[in-house]
Amino acid sequence: MNNRITTLFEIQYPIVQAGMIWASGWRLASAVSNAGGLGLLGAGSMYPPVLREHIQKCKQATTKPFGVNVPMLYPDVDKLMEIITEMEVPIVFTSAGNPATWTSYLKDKGITVVHVVSSVKFALKAEQAGVDAVVAEGFEAGGHNGRDETTTLTLIPAVKEQLKIPLIAAGGIASGQAMLATMVLGADGVQVGSRFVASHEASSHLLFKQKVVEAKEGDTQLTLKELAPVRMLKNEFYQDVQDAYKRCATTEELKTLLGRARAKQGMFEGDLKDGELEIGQVSAIIHDIKPAAQIVEDMMAEYEKARQSVSSLT
Repeated sequence: MNNRITTLFEIQYPIVQAGMIWASGWRLASAVSNAGGLGLLGAGSMYPPVLREHIQKCKQATTKPFGVNVPMLYPDVDKLMEIITEMEVPIVFTSAGNPATWTSYLKDKGITVVHVVSSVKFALKAEQAGVDAVVAEGFEAGGHNGRDETTTLTLIPAVKEQLKIPLIAAGGIASGQAMLATMVLGADGVQVGSRFVASHEASSHLLFKQKVVEAKEGDTQLTLKELAPVRMLKNEFYQDVQDAYKRCATTEELKTLLGRARAKQGMFEGDLKDGELEIGQVSAIIHDIKPAAQIVEDMMAEYEKARQSVSSLT
């Protein structure tokens, strides 16, 4: 398939694996890139030396393009950017911050820059900052999310209506059918997170992966808007948060409850009771753990079957 996204990233399929914390290490990123998509390292859960190691290993595992996702709220973001430019990573996805902060710096180094947004307003700001493409993520998505709770099927056409640069859809996409739907609405490609969490190569804990495939409709919730909106599986920690709301806890009390490394505790260490288990609504239709390459292959087969099915209706 040739379109603006495959051309921009020099990849075979317009499928981007999201750079998720505690899931997106070099094994997953290289596997997706080798399968024809774009793999991303999730720098949000990596100290600078750890990111350097993952970039080195990713380069050894694939000759295909890959990138790094950098949440700009990270305290050592300048050190991460130094490593990325020093090691000549070709693509950077930025998120959770002002795209103008790093876009010019990265583009001056010859790096392709993409910014993740949750609204038309911020998509236009990213375009004005000079990014090469935008990821528009609906609130179905797992992890940190937009406060406005705009769904993917509403967000994509709204952004497409005003954006000139390539558009990548995210949030609730785990199949070729969903990929086709968002591309019909104007997306040039898709970013997939939750489906790749349930892969053999994801660095997240096996207990967390199993919890994802066991999830049913309604098992996730967007919460903690006072801090940073996050969608997670409902467990004992989630219930503690809801109990805090019932007693009208202050923002400071919520911060204390969240503490430090809560996401690592749940997703990387496998504490299903007290950990934060970030995953999207689409987990309800993910029923197995399989190789990342198989996920890419299945998505493209589903996409083509769905495309032909739709064509037969005309």
